[in-house]
Amino acid sequence: MGTVHARSLDPLPMRGPELGVHADDIETPDVEQETKQEVLENKDVIVQRVHIDGLGRTKEDYLTYEIADVFRAKNLIDVMKRAHKARQNLLRLGIFRQVEVVIDTSQGVDALPNGLDVTFEVTELRRMTGSYNTMVGNNEGSMVLGLKLPNVFGQAEKLTFQFSYGTKETSYGLSFFKPQPGHFERNFAVNLYKVTGQFPWSSLRETDRGVSTEFSFPLWKTNHTLKWEGVWRELGCLARTASFAVREESGHSLKSSLSHAMVIDTRNSTILPRRGALLKINQELAGYTGGDASFLKEDFEIQFNRRLFWDSVLSTSLWGGCLLPIGDKPTCIADRFYLGGPTSVRGFSMYSIGPQSEGDYLGGEMYWAGGVHLYTPLPFRPGKGGFGDLFRTHFFLNAGNLCNLNYGFCVRYWLYPNPFPTVCCGRAHRKR
Repeated sequence: MGTVHARSLDPLPMRGPELGVHADDIETPDVEQETKQEVLENKDVIVQRVHIDGLGRTKEDYLTYEIADVFRAKNLIDVMKRAHKARQNLLRLGIFRQVEVVIDTSQGVDALPNGLDVTFEVTELRRMTGSYNTMVGNNEGSMVLGLKLPNVFGQAEKLTFQFSYGTKETSYGLSFFKPQPGHFERNFAVNLYKVTGQFPWSSLRETDRGVSTEFSFPLWKTNHTLKWEGVWRELGCLARTASFAVREESGHSLKSSLSHAMVIDTRNSTILPRRGALLKINQELAGYTGGDASFLKEDFEIQFNRRLFWDSVLSTSLWGGCLLPIGDKPTCIADRFYLGGPTSVRGFSMYSIGPQSEGDYLGGEMYWAGGVHLYTPLPFRPGKGGFGDLFRTHFFLNAGNLCNLNYGFCVRYWLYPNPFPTVCCGRAHRKR
């Protein structure tokens, strides 16, 4: 397995000059070469062969799906564009360190006058790669170790192990990822994990040991994920001062749930987007496949972004969710929604909105939250075009609330937050 040779099925003879092009010429020519570009676009060519050099453990037939579109090119400019797209597809697989493209005239006894050969020169990743990093945030520091085995069986499979040790949370997990040939967005994953976390706002400590399988696939303009999860949960008190309501939740439980997520994302970036919209809808059903927990959980997120004058961006967002218990058993504190803090409703401590008991926040079964954000460049644009573009001035307006479906429970344990939305101006945020 060193080279993949692929040939077009119906080579039709066409007239045209002999041309040779390297990968550096794939980008669109500048204005001074517009005349030459028109000539190249009017000259019909045919891609006779596509080679992939440098393969080791990667199976040849798997890559055929990623490069097949090159054969449909009609002129040289089209060949460049399709070859560049095929190069991006190969890099997206996560099995190559480097991919270069060479376009040249066809060679051999059956070469046509206007025939082209496209060669992808690839360098595979090592059989095992590792990473080490530290993270600090949310009043917590952690060390993360990771091992990854890319292309385990030669078809872009990935086996990953990650261990994280932090001041409040310790976790490790093993995952296996398998994409479908020719459809990288359609993939299957299996995960084994253990997570131990501390939640000081609830005086709660939780240890989860579980397994999950998920199948992701695109459908029209949406992306869907179907998931089954089985998790053994161990809840305990974080401090001796924990309230009776938290102590009552302590112990072991087993959750088995089916969930579905749908995402429509047209944003140009996931971090500080300048345009586009986002829609997320999640459903989770627990109890029908076993386990102690029985509930139906629904939540959504909507976001709109629009670019205004002076490179400013207006962003609006809305979240909401509802947790419906099935049967007579109340919902578990680990399954409820939490609200408050810098990631949801600013002006409140972390997850400090909603029902509480003796200072411990218990979460809720229904919530809503919304925000309007205006991001503008820093005043006087220091460092424009460089370091200064990593910062934004942030004006925002947030509001939200959380409660239980059983209003009587809310009356007993509710601590009403400030009913007015929090407002703050002039905060600068660094792009991650």
